[in-house]
Amino acid sequence: MPRTINEVAVIGAGTMGAGIAGVCAAAGYPVVLLDLIEGAASQAVERLSSGKRPVLTAEQAALISCGSLGQDLETIADCDWICEVIVEKLEPKRELYQRIEPIRKPGSIVSSNTSGIPLKDLTDGMPDSLRRDIAITHFFNPVHVMKLLELVPGEDTSDDVITTLAEFCGKKLGKGAVYAKDTVNFIGNRIGCFWILSGLHIGEKALRNGLTTESIDALMSEPMGFPSTGLYGLCDLIGLDIMESVAKNLAANLPEDDIGHQYTAFPAAEQAMFDQGQLGRKTGGGFYKLLRHDDGSKTMQIFDLVTEQWRDAQPVTLADSQQDCAELLFGDSNESQFAWEIMSLTLAYAADLVPEIADDIVNVDRAMRWGFNWARGPFEMIDQLGPTRFMDKLQAENRPVPKMLAVLASASAEQFYRNDGTEYLGVDGQYHPVPAE
Repeated sequence: MPRTINEVAVIGAGTMGAGIAGVCAAAGYPVVLLDLIEGAASQAVERLSSGKRPVLTAEQAALISCGSLGQDLETIADCDWICEVIVEKLEPKRELYQRIEPIRKPGSIVSSNTSGIPLKDLTDGMPDSLRRDIAITHFFNPVHVMKLLELVPGEDTSDDVITTLAEFCGKKLGKGAVYAKDTVNFIGNRIGCFWILSGLHIGEKALRNGLTTESIDALMSEPMGFPSTGLYGLCDLIGLDIMESVAKNLAANLPEDDIGHQYTAFPAAEQAMFDQGQLGRKTGGGFYKLLRHDDGSKTMQIFDLVTEQWRDAQPVTLADSQQDCAELLFGDSNESQFAWEIMSLTLAYAADLVPEIADDIVNVDRAMRWGFNWARGPFEMIDQLGPTRFMDKLQAENRPVPKMLAVLASASAEQFYRNDGTEYLGVDGQYHPVPAE
């Protein structure tokens, strides 16, 4: 039977912690919000409930009790779910769990919002009581907007912990839970950051072959069913500093034979941008920069990665053949060659990660749709392209057949999903009902 969550504690009042506290309060649940810095929790709640587009009403904000770790840690004692959202470093998190354990009530759930630290490292040597009650709850930012929640159990996590979190966060908070395994960067960031980091390298070659930043982002948006930010615009939104940190984590924790190791260092131009603090929107410019003029007009500028100089952005009009995903990927133009290289690499990578990062393709597809706003997940995209056609082109290039495509071929199946998407192909080569969202 699932446990009951009636009161929540969130430790860490930064952007993510405040966001998690906010969605719980918006759903009508009392929340204890604590931070290391005195007054930070209260300031976070003020931000959530003020401004032009407040996330919380005054009544909802009143459900959040604020305090500090130094003075008010005991207030978590009656909470049913304690969500840790502090600095993304191993030792401070472990030290916090040691402080929490004597205080929390038996049966309460503890979780970490870490985006990439394995749970086995967080709980190594911890008491059995904590190891049974702890999981990872990885929300995506902004929490009140993004649907995805990755749930990751440890080897000793009780089944009812994940069941309870999935039910509470799904039914009460409106999140879409996907079930990930305790591997580096879980599902969404494992595939999404591979697409970004490999795309920077592939994009560098394409830029020297005549494409532009604007055309690459146009190709990597609507034709693929991706957000309008494209590749470079998404990097500006995330920040090169965050991507550099992600790359370091991948370099340290990816399996030795993972092809992602080839892309954990920035290309030279992006490394130079990072070194000089040209990180993205947070620094006023990265790959893009918006100039505001005295007459009220605006000009978008592009940082040309070939000349490493700023220039005015140019409009991009894609040909009809470039606006269809299949036509684009299987075409012969420079644009098609670029799109095929980045997308075939990413789709093949995803198809090689089941069951390593998730037990089935459904969790992978949902993670990319809900966490990165892809219109279709990787396996849904392969179905759109035609799995046999996709596999044939890989083999024509002397590239290995990914695991799930090998399963599909062995099962003599034509698609990963069938019967209007109500059934999916499992790693056992059989079709299974798609679980309800």
